[in-house]
Amino acid sequence: MIDEDRGTVRAVAWWEVFPWLNLLRAFRLAIGFRVLLLSAVAILLTVAGWKLVALAFSQETLPEYSSVSCPWTSLSGMVPDRPSLLGVLPDRPVTATAGAEPASARPGSKPALPQPRVEPMTHVWRFLSNPALSSFQVETGLPRLAGMLLCGLWGLAVWALFGGAITRILAVQIAAEERVSWGAVVHHATSKWLSYFGAPLFPIIGILLAALPVCLFGLLLRASIGVFLVGLAWPVFLVCGLIMALLLLGLIFGWPLMWATISSEGTDSFDALSRSYAYVFQRPLNYLLYVIVAALVGSVGWLLVSEFAAGIVGLTYWAASWGSGLKPIEDILSYNPDLGVMGKIGAWFIHFWAGCVKLLAVGFLYSYFWSSTSIIYFLLRRDVDATEMDEVYLEEEEQTYGLPPLKTDESGAPVVAQGTSPAEPSDAPKPCQDEE
Repeated sequence: MIDEDRGTVRAVAWWEVFPWLNLLRAFRLAIGFRVLLLSAVAILLTVAGWKLVALAFSQETLPEYSSVSCPWTSLSGMVPDRPSLLGVLPDRPVTATAGAEPASARPGSKPALPQPRVEPMTHVWRFLSNPALSSFQVETGLPRLAGMLLCGLWGLAVWALFGGAITRILAVQIAAEERVSWGAVVHHATSKWLSYFGAPLFPIIGILLAALPVCLFGLLLRASIGVFLVGLAWPVFLVCGLIMALLLLGLIFGWPLMWATISSEGTDSFDALSRSYAYVFQRPLNYLLYVIVAALVGSVGWLLVSEFAAGIVGLTYWAASWGSGLKPIEDILSYNPDLGVMGKIGAWFIHFWAGCVKLLAVGFLYSYFWSSTSIIYFLLRRDVDATEMDEVYLEEEEQTYGLPPLKTDESGAPVVAQGTSPAEPSDAPKPCQDEE
């Protein structure tokens, strides 16, 4: 800001000088309750669906999904039962002798080593991209390919709905600082579901079409003369490989931008596809810089959120242990058979409510991923198209109009009453008339 009288600089708009500072807003947006709730429900449905798909195949076909014992416990287990900075309770129940208290539970004792931390950007990207990436591995057999395709379609269907709702909430908050109602969010996500679902499929269809002639001529490799013929035509096949590589490269790094495009512009799959590929290939270094900054902020954010959630759970156990003693808390954590039927039911409820808190914290990984990729989309759009950050598509509320009052003429035909207009809104205030 410049003082016109003296011509001196009074303030600097750092957000304009360094646009990547907008990524610092991602944490604040990601801890909103609505995006946390939608993210937690979406990832729970995703993992549950992948587990069901894995059960339909052998354990060796989809080992990464069949090894999941329970989606709820596997996800909530990412957050420990106590913060790593406090020695309130051990990470796992410790069997203690009667009257003795485990050393790890005593005040001032050294806490156990913290669980390895994850980083939201790379963790979520790899997790959601795994079905697609695994499908393009050379050693992938037909059963695993079918299983991965089913997992990919299920994950895409879930996030086409929930991801669309999340990014719509975030896009309006980023650009307009406005709150979108639940009804508007649901309407947008359901009406644009096919666009979200179809955008990543078009590059895959293009890859399959480019791979089809190579696959057909690959049948000739079974014969010696066929190898000679295919060798002569191999430069043509390399062109097909180039097309597949470009399509796959743009898909791998551009698919998160597709959600942000549809949510911000209100367009369809084709616009999302063209914008995401254009931004990835025209501004790769800008994209890389934004992702690095978002990853650094996300690492600190996940540390805070996971520690806070673990503190809620751990301090609740700690406070209860002062009244009950440590042994009942250990029995609850380990589902000790001595609890009896009612005790086990109560322990299940305790685990359930604690799991809700931890699952909501895990939802931060995905809410932050979508908030940061939405901001990155706005930044790339500003770099490529010179579009300001505050421009976003807003759905206009439809105004309802009522029918004008009717009367009948001398012949009995209905006509519009005098002094009214068909275009007058039904909820418009009527003019006051003086009483005679």
